[in-house]
Amino acid sequence: MKRLLLGDEAIAQGALDAGLSGVYAYPGTPSTEITEYIQESPLAKERNVHRRWCTNEKTAMETALGMSFMGKRALVCMKHVGLNVCADPFVNAAMTGTNGGIVVLVADDPSMHSSQDEQDSRFYAKFAMIPTLEPSNQQEAYDMMAFAYDYSEHIHLPILMRVTTRMAHSRAVVEVKDEPRKENEMNYNAVAANWVLLPANARRRNDAVTKQQAELEQDAVDSAFNQYIDGNDHSLGIIASGIGYNYLMESFADGKCPYPVLKISQYPLPKTLIRKMTAACDRVLVIEEGQPFIEDQLTGIMPGDAEIIGRLTGALPRTGELTPDAVKKALGMTSGESFAPCEDVVPRPPALCQGCGHRDVYTALNKVLEEYPNARVFGDIGCYTLGFLPPYRAIHSCVDMGASITMAKGAADAGQWPAVAIIGDSTFTHSGMTGLLDAINENANITVIISDNLTTAMTGGQDSAGTNKFEAIVRGLGLNNEHLKVVVPLPKNMPEITQIIRDEINYQGVSVIIPRRECMQTLQRHLKQKKAQEGKK
Repeated sequence: MKRLLLGDEAIAQGALDAGLSGVYAYPGTPSTEITEYIQESPLAKERNVHRRWCTNEKTAMETALGMSFMGKRALVCMKHVGLNVCADPFVNAAMTGTNGGIVVLVADDPSMHSSQDEQDSRFYAKFAMIPTLEPSNQQEAYDMMAFAYDYSEHIHLPILMRVTTRMAHSRAVVEVKDEPRKENEMNYNAVAANWVLLPANARRRNDAVTKQQAELEQDAVDSAFNQYIDGNDHSLGIIASGIGYNYLMESFADGKCPYPVLKISQYPLPKTLIRKMTAACDRVLVIEEGQPFIEDQLTGIMPGDAEIIGRLTGALPRTGELTPDAVKKALGMTSGESFAPCEDVVPRPPALCQGCGHRDVYTALNKVLEEYPNARVFGDIGCYTLGFLPPYRAIHSCVDMGASITMAKGAADAGQWPAVAIIGDSTFTHSGMTGLLDAINENANITVIISDNLTTAMTGGQDSAGTNKFEAIVRGLGLNNEHLKVVVPLPKNMPEITQIIRDEINYQGVSVIIPRRECMQTLQRHLKQKKAQEGKK
């Protein structure tokens, strides 16, 4: 059966058809559509596959480990910076091993379309000593999922599957199975001595996983996803990974490259195949999306006099997304017609939606902070980060999920006053709660604004883990109820909001203000749903 699918959707369908029992994820572009696809899948609903969002990537990874412990297959999804959040359980998962298969799907974001950096997740897998799969097209992404789960259960290790923005968000026709595989039966085969990482157990597992690397490398050499394709012209050899291989093939009208090509979509690096290319070719061009992960390792595999070109040498751009035109240029070919930006079109930076509650929060905050010339506002990850841009120019930092509260506390520890943190509802439950606990324990002189729009708005309006619980959470962390305030951010309430902000800044201790009003996007969606339901009556 053929279907037109996004790369993300092909991955999701592949996981379902491979007998998935649970997806665990926190929304993050460009990975979000995987979980959303599973949430709407009739098969997932019929089988009651777990498909609710997790509080953050760490809890997602740990919950998937629990499902694996019981013998069932789990999928963990995140964007690249989310892998930093779950690094502790991810790396330790190589030490515990797996019972049921685990695939950790990480969507990297070269060119930083919606991210803070261009982190390449392949480095994490190498560091953790687990295999990586990197599809070159949507069909391969689908096919890899069944292989990944079988392979994970065969080698008793999690598998990292790495895609990038263009792969995740482009469509292609995909041939899918007519009959999905049954879910694994629950079992009790997990050996506690492997899963209890006391030093004695961990040392034994570390030795075992280290010795396993030679087997994993040979598997990569033998993999159907890695191919050595000989060519007539040996003046150049090409190593192409993931979507880079797709771009390479697009450079030739007949799909036939005159040079030898080594396609790499399964890691560890297949050194035997790389040495085969070295022996045959004068120079080697490395085409890879992201950082020079392969290129950087070649000097330790190829002879010292081998000429290696790629991102490190300037043959391909060192930063940003790989493109077909960049690949053609590296091959000395003329790229197709390109179109320069029209000078008549004025660039339009992103902006907060009309009617957004964050607008009123920043309006009130800026009005009050005019009275405090040295005020500093520490921002966080979410729609409200746009408060840095005109017309608000309201925040002074935004580093990572949850950093607003901890940075405000650190600034206050240094003597800064006022120190204000602004954080969204979903980000607060993701990784802001522990920072607030630190601040409350020391009664830091900070004001925390939890701007609650009742959803995870930046990634499309997914459920927020803390909705209708924030007052209880903040009280439970130990905040004095006298300095917990809830307001409705509307222009008519501006006098009340500004007075509350002023009062709490002047209070010498921790204050929390919760402006609460639903996101305009989800509000419109809910109103349409309500209207549609009323129309059916």
